[in-house]
Amino acid sequence: MDRRQFFATTATVGAAVLPIKKSRAANAKETKEFVGVLVDTTRCIGCRSCEVACSETNGNFVPDVRNDNALARVRDTSEKQYTVVNRFNTDKGEVFVKRQCMHCWQAACVAMCLVNAMFKTKEGPVTWNGDKCLGCRFCMVACPFDIPKAEYLSWNPRIMKCTMCYERLQEGRKPACVEACPTDTLMFGQKRELMETARHRVYSHPDKYVHQIYGEHEVGGTGWLYLSAVPFEQLGFRTDLGTTPYPEYTKQFLVAVPLILFGVPALLLGLSELTDRKKQVREDEGWSEPEVTE
Repeated sequence: MDRRQFFATTATVGAAVLPIKKSRAANAKETKEFVGVLVDTTRCIGCRSCEVACSETNGNFVPDVRNDNALARVRDTSEKQYTVVNRFNTDKGEVFVKRQCMHCWQAACVAMCLVNAMFKTKEGPVTWNGDKCLGCRFCMVACPFDIPKAEYLSWNPRIMKCTMCYERLQEGRKPACVEACPTDTLMFGQKRELMETARHRVYSHPDKYVHQIYGEHEVGGTGWLYLSAVPFEQLGFRTDLGTTPYPEYTKQFLVAVPLILFGVPALLLGLSELTDRKKQVREDEGWSEPEVTE
């Protein structure tokens, strides 16, 4: 190859590689980090503004926060209320805690859905598509936080839960509960940034917080993160979930299913064919089974 051919070849290769680099750069820009919410329970005053905002945004039952005396008992979410605030008496006095869907990074409800009606969006929130739902309610059984609820009394029951206000996120807005919080208890953003904020608060005030960020590792990590001044078991959180994402527990089983469905029948067919061939060979060679005499 002479000098002219060398430069011509180099220019050709460079021209071919350039679009690839641009494509990779474009894909990198299009990649979005998962978003989430950081809940600092030391700041919550139990006003329940988040409950009202959530219900109004989703067209659900709007609680009378001044007169319903709901904080007298520990409540769960329902098909009519996607988030609730509970009061706990702890070693450090009263603590108020908001409860809603945790939006797991590897959600068990999504893994168990047979038709992808429950699915995780590229931004992070876990949502539900009623057009695909079979009504099996496996998602309700699979959720380690007992969040999805069914409309049992409806003629066309749906699975109801917090979606992190996914439609608002697509419009560039924050979740309604975050926007309504008057004490900055709730902070919306990318999980990486939320983790940095959470760690900074813990390390800057080691006597104010327990040294744990709930949701950082639980069941592989969740979209909602919590800070607390007391151990999380005192606030009704499950602390027995481990750090392994729930879908990982079924991976080996799912891998074995094709082997069982296709491998075993193929093996049995092969053994049958081999037996028939041996029998045919014996017949062709004039072999006969010895007679059994008593």
